[in-house]
Amino acid sequence: MKKINKKLVGIVTALGVSGMLLTGCTQAERASHNLAQESDNFNVVRKVTVIDAITNDVMFQMTGRLSINTESSKKLVITVENSNGSYQKHIIGLSDNVTYVVSDVTKKNVSKYNYEINYNPKMWKPATFKNID
Repeated sequence: MKKINKKLVGIVTALGVSGMLLTGCTQAERASHNLAQESDNFNVVRKVTVIDAITNDVMFQMTGRLSINTESSKKLVITVENSNGSYQKHIIGLSDNVTYVVSDVTKKNVSKYNYEINYNPKMWKPATFKNID
């Protein structure tokens, strides 16, 4: 009898612990994980907007099926898959006064391989060249 009780207690304890572990993951955490995977597999249309926080001007904007790496606090790395199976990487430098926003703008009937980049022309100063003889 004591062997059966010990086995029963062990089984009930194991079920209780595994039940607590399974309920520890909220629906929001699962949804966030699934959305991150879909984005990294180029299945979600996103818009990235880079903003100068001092002037409140939009410096850069990119829309498409993008994978975004934010592991570095100094740069934002955006990878795009092209129609021929190749990839392009865009790197945006970040600073104390430059920030970004990523929005999910998934639409139906959007080509997997199209993306759009917009620059704010006010943010680019024309270069002047001087000839020094």
